[in-house]
Amino acid sequence: MTAAIDVRDLVKRYGDKTVVDKVSLRLETGRVCGFLGPNGSGKTTTLRMICGLLKPDGGSGQCLGLDFLTHSAEIKRHTGYMTQRFSLYEDLSIEENLQFIAGIYGLDRPRQRIAAALERLGLADRRAQLAGALSGGWKQRLALAAATLHEPRLLLLDEPTAGVDPKARRDFWDEIHDLAAGGVTVLVSTHYMDEAERCHEIAYIAYGHLLARGTVEDVIGGSGLITFVGTGAGVDHLARDLARAPGVLSAAAFGQELHVSGLDREALETALRLYRRAPYVWTEVSPTLEDVFIKLMAGFEDQAR
Repeated sequence: MTAAIDVRDLVKRYGDKTVVDKVSLRLETGRVCGFLGPNGSGKTTTLRMICGLLKPDGGSGQCLGLDFLTHSAEIKRHTGYMTQRFSLYEDLSIEENLQFIAGIYGLDRPRQRIAAALERLGLADRRAQLAGALSGGWKQRLALAAATLHEPRLLLLDEPTAGVDPKARRDFWDEIHDLAAGGVTVLVSTHYMDEAERCHEIAYIAYGHLLARGTVEDVIGGSGLITFVGTGAGVDHLARDLARAPGVLSAAAFGQELHVSGLDREALETALRLYRRAPYVWTEVSPTLEDVFIKLMAGFEDQAR
């Protein structure tokens, strides 16, 4: 397989602040990569550098087989970009917005393309509705239709499902995988762990540094994390005390359960020993993606300090 994205040592600075620090990313054609990280970590900046909307202060590589530094205009023509905020005209109808996009790109067969996009995303019956009157889920569908109207080879999505209901998120991801099956490469930033698990692979960035890269299984397996789940009445109330215990990296309540994680098994067992009594029951489990990300953040913050 050929790489749709192959960039190395990306750097972006604003004044004396480095917001992306030597980030390298390779993504094969037709793959869906989840781009994760806390707010302000550099995800959006990285997306914009890859598609040529921002000029990097350092780095090299290719995007869609072209040098992303010298051929940004050509890359843009083959890239769809869905911004974090809804950016279409709210006083135009769904169909009018797509007509405008088709005109901007100078697309051939605009009527056929628009009709196909409306049908594919379930917007045909709403074509005359003003974009500003749409709910979050329908705005999301319209934004995806606009981002894919010119049949891009690369699709960059910046937190596309923020604020939409679970059903709309699931429908959206079904469409993303249909596009990937057709050869479109997708890089999508998200805060949702269930969405990350639907990606072929993930990349985790924090404060401009790439901390983890690979499939979900690879990232979890390579974390070295040991996790116990506690059950029993009131076990979630132990989170604060256990979080302060030596050897515990995190203690987080998940409903009526408590996830306790660390890297040193002996220290973790010592921390739990006081609470290995009725009504509490502790079972070792595979860590979740969220457990791993908490560990990554804790390790990075320690290093920064």
